[in-house]
Amino acid sequence: MTDLWHWIDSPLGKLLLVGDGDSLTHLAMSPRPNDVPADGRRDAAAFADVEAQLEAYFGGELTEFDLPLAPRGTDFQLRVWNALLEIPYGETASYGEIAARVERPDAIRAVGTTNGRNPIAVIIPCHRVIGADGTLVGYGGGLDRKRLLLELEAEHSAPRLWQVRS
Repeated sequence: MTDLWHWIDSPLGKLLLVGDGDSLTHLAMSPRPNDVPADGRRDAAAFADVEAQLEAYFGGELTEFDLPLAPRGTDFQLRVWNALLEIPYGETASYGEIAARVERPDAIRAVGTTNGRNPIAVIIPCHRVIGADGTLVGYGGGLDRKRLLLELEAEHSAPRLWQVRS
């Protein structure tokens, strides 16, 4: 099957979306032209729902994506990426916590490596994984982008302690 692809603009810069016609298989930040599948075909319409949900997410209106995803990876990688999907919007988890969730508490470094190879950034929220001491560490898109995503989520998930009266 031919991969479909589409470029979109976002607060993180250009994003490359790649899919198989049914599911999103890749979302790359700061993609290079050679990241576009050589045998692929540009198809903006195939990514209309992905683009709309990303816009809503960046606008603070969406806290949980509802998209068919098909990341390609090993069994361990898929387990880690599924564990990332369980980290709630506006919250974080450490690499050690993810290792424990996939029942491999000794595999903290492997979780870190897998996190860095996440093929569907933002939607599979690898940006929500932090160091055991609470620091921002490692992010394929750069720590500035990780900070931006975490700040966006914190801003839109903070409980309101007051009401605006009209």
